[in-house]
Amino acid sequence: MSSATDEKVFAALNEFFIEIPSWGFANTGTRFGKFQQAAAASTIEEKFADAAEVHRLTGVTPTLALHVLWDLPNGVSDVANIQKLESATGIRPGSINPNLFQDAEYKFGSICNPDPKVREQALAHLIDSVEIGKALRSAEVSLWIADGSNYPGSQSIRRRIDWMKEVLRATHKALGPDQIMLVEYKPFEPAFYHTDIADWGMAMELSRDAGPQARVLVDTGHHYQSTNIEQIVAWLLSCNQLGGFHFNDRKYADDDLTIGSIDPYQVFRIFSELLVEKTLRGGKSFPAFMIDQSHNLKGKMEAMVQTVCTAQELFAKAALIDQEKLAGLQDSCSLVEAEELFRGAFWTDVRPLVREWRVARGLSADPLAALRESGYMEKITAERKEKNAKGQSSYA
Repeated sequence: MSSATDEKVFAALNEFFIEIPSWGFANTGTRFGKFQQAAAASTIEEKFADAAEVHRLTGVTPTLALHVLWDLPNGVSDVANIQKLESATGIRPGSINPNLFQDAEYKFGSICNPDPKVREQALAHLIDSVEIGKALRSAEVSLWIADGSNYPGSQSIRRRIDWMKEVLRATHKALGPDQIMLVEYKPFEPAFYHTDIADWGMAMELSRDAGPQARVLVDTGHHYQSTNIEQIVAWLLSCNQLGGFHFNDRKYADDDLTIGSIDPYQVFRIFSELLVEKTLRGGKSFPAFMIDQSHNLKGKMEAMVQTVCTAQELFAKAALIDQEKLAGLQDSCSLVEAEELFRGAFWTDVRPLVREWRVARGLSADPLAALRESGYMEKITAERKEKNAKGQSSYA
C-alpha cells in the first residue's frame, strides 16, 4: 500500500474510539442461564479494572457504559464511588443505561404500563438516570424499553404509544444541555406479539416527539433476518436522527455474539455509510460507538479485546474506500467497477497497518497476545475464582 493510503488509514484510526460495557465483564448469560467464569467481574471496582486493562492494551476504549441498577444500585448516592474509580483507573463513565425490565412491577410494561403508578416509577428511575449522567459528565442516556405484549387484544397498542410519548417527553425535559437521550428499538423479545418500540421508524418518531436532544440508537443485533442495516443508517443520517450504535453480531436473532464473528461485511458496510457522511457530506463527528455483548462462552476479557481489535480493522477497511471515485462510478452506473472498488477495500488485509499504528502509539502490536502474556488473566482468576464459584454476581 502507498504512503498516502497509510496516512488515510492512520487518520481514520486516530478518530476511532469505542465504548465498552460494564456488563460485558460480568457473569451474564442467556435467558436459559449462565456459565460462571472464574475471572468474571462481580463488583464495579473489578469492572473498572478490567476496562482499564482493555484500554491499556488497545488505546481506544476510554469510557465504560454503566447499567444503573447493576452498577449504581443506590442511584445518585453511588456517584462518588464511580468518580473515585475514574480517578484511580483513568476510565471515564460512559453512557448511562436505565433498567426498565428487571423489577416485578414491569411485568406488563414500564413506561407503557396501563397502571399510572408503574409509569411514574419508571419515569422516576429515568430521571434518576439523567441526574446520574449529569453528575458523571456522561453525554448519553441510553434507553432500551422492553415493553410489549404477547397476545393480540391483550393490550391497547394505541394508548401505549401515548403513555410512552408522555414519559419520554418528561425524561427529555430533565436532560442537561450537554446530554442526549438515545432511544433503542427491537422487533421482539421479551415481547413476542408486539414490542412498543419495534423498529427505527418508531424510535425516530418518538425521538422527534420527545425533543431536539433525542436520537435513535441502532443495535446491530436488533433486526429481522436480512435487514439492510446500512440503509437504516443512511436514512437516520439523512434525517439527522442517528445517535449511536450498540455493536454485536447475530446469526438468528439477538444472539449477542462478538462483532464481525458472523457477518464482518455488514459492519464494514455500516462503517462505509458513516464515512460517506463524514467525507462527502460534511459530517463533523461520528455517532457514539458502543459495544453491547454478553459473553457466555468466550472468556470475557479475551472477547472484549478481540471485539475492539475487529472493530478497528473493519473501520480501517472502510476508510480505504475512495469515496469520491466510488461516487463517480455510482453516478455513471458502472456497476461492476463500483462494486469491485467497494469489495476491494473489504478484502484488503489492513492488519499490518493497524499493528503499525498501534506500535507508533506505544501500544502492543497484538493486544490479544499481549493480554495472554501479561499475567492479568491469571491474576484476576486467582483473586475472583472463589467468589465466582459461589455464583456471586453484581446482578440482581
